[in-house]
Amino acid sequence: MGDDEEEYHGSATLVAGGVEAEVEAHLAGRFDPLVGAYRWVGRVSADPAADAAYRSGDTRVLLRTPGGHEGAGTLTETNVWGGYRVVGTGAPPFAVPEVAPDED
Repeated sequence: MGDDEEEYHGSATLVAGGVEAEVEAHLAGRFDPLVGAYRWVGRVSADPAADAAYRSGDTRVLLRTPGGHEGAGTLTETNVWGGYRVVGTGAPPFAVPEVAPDED
C-alpha cells in the first residue's frame, strides 16, 4: 500500500447476500482527487456467505470493523487464498483522519 494511504488489518463483519460473517480484512484507502471521493480497496478472507453471494452475482457487500466504522463495497474477484478482493468508494470501513476544509 502507498505512503499516503490509511490502512486497516484485522477482523471485520462482512454482510453479503443478507448474511453476516466474521472475516479477516486487509484494507487501504485514500482520497482520490480525480473522483472527488475516498476510494478504498483490499481483500477479505474466504467465507461461505461471501462465496454464495459472489456465485449468485450479488457482489455488493457491507464491511464493518470494530469501533463502529462501516463501508459499502463490491466483491470484484477471488484471490489465490480463496478470499475476495473488495473495492469501495465513499466512507471506508475503518477510521481515517478528519481534516477540516480550511486547514492545509
